[in-house]
Amino acid sequence: MAAPLLHLIAGARPNFMKLAPLVRALRADGRLDWRLIHTGQHHDAAMSGVFFDELGLPPPDVSLDCHGGGHARLTAAILQAYEPHLLADRPAACVVVGDVDSTLACALAARKLGVPVAHVEAGLRSGDMTMPEEINRRATDAIADWLFTTEPSAAAHLRREGHPDTRIVEVGHVMVDNLLFQLDRLEAGDA
Repeated sequence: MAAPLLHLIAGARPNFMKLAPLVRALRADGRLDWRLIHTGQHHDAAMSGVFFDELGLPPPDVSLDCHGGGHARLTAAILQAYEPHLLADRPAACVVVGDVDSTLACALAARKLGVPVAHVEAGLRSGDMTMPEEINRRATDAIADWLFTTEPSAAAHLRREGHPDTRIVEVGHVMVDNLLFQLDRLEAGDA
C-alpha cells in the first residue's frame, strides 16, 4: 500500500524557509510521501533557487512557472496551473504556509476538488484588511481543514472567528525551527 501523498506548496521566499523544517521532518519520519510544488511566485535564482540550496531543500517536483501581474492575475494563474496536478495526484492533503498569493490560490484549488488543506502559520493577524496578506490569511484559514498555529494568540484569533478547537493545533514556529537548524550548520562549519 502506497504512503499517503502530500503536496507542499512554495511560492515565495518566506515559504521556502517555512517548508524546510517540514521537509526535514517528513524525510526523517518516512511515513508520508510528498511532492514539492513551486508556484513560481518568486522565480529567479536570487529569489528562490539560492534558498533551495541553502535550506537543504530538493529541487521542486513541479514548477508551475506562475509569476507577474497583479494579485488577481497571479492568483488565477496559480489556480489554473495547480488544478491538473491535484487531479493527477489526488493527494491526501495540500499543505500551504504563510500568507502569499500562492498560499490562497493552492488552498482554493485543493478545497474546490475536495482535497483537505493544512495551513501552517494559521491564525496570524495584523487586523489591517488593506493588506493583501491579511486577506490571504483569513481566506485560507476559512477553508483549511487543519490550522497549525505558531503561538497562543493565533489560536485565540481563530477561536474568536469561530474555528473549533478540533481543527487548531499549536505547533510552534517553523521559522524558529529553521533558525536553529541554520545555527547548528554554522557551528559545524557547514554553512
